[in-house]
Amino acid sequence: MPRNHRMRRIASPPRFSGFKPYGCHQHQEQAVVLLYEEYEAIKLADYKFMNHQEAAVLMGISRPTFARIYENARRKIALALVEAREITTETGNTYTEKKWFFCEACQTRFTIPARISQHNCPICHTDQIAPIAIHINTNK
Repeated sequence: MPRNHRMRRIASPPRFSGFKPYGCHQHQEQAVVLLYEEYEAIKLADYKFMNHQEAAVLMGISRPTFARIYENARRKIALALVEAREITTETGNTYTEKKWFFCEACQTRFTIPARISQHNCPICHTDQIAPIAIHINTNK
């Protein structure tokens, strides 16, 4: 039986729930699931150009653990690109230090500072907002 994994800290959830290949008319294979911690590893290493040690500290994990997460993410993305598979995202074993919300009207993701009691979207000012459940440990 595998041991429990330490929760991985992410700065924010991805701004998307998935990607689909464009112009591919083949029968769709099973979607590739990219976990939030894998997305965060790609973002920190390839988008923000951090080395593995810096990124591991931000995520609250060891450098070897970061390297494994990063390698899994790269392999999943390569599989999706080569085989023209859809990519979907799942929470995984993550948490954020801020509470995130989603506006159903304008599709914006945002945080509400604790000092503000008003719960409206900062972009379109609607009250059609819902919390994004990121503090869930799915152990996938």
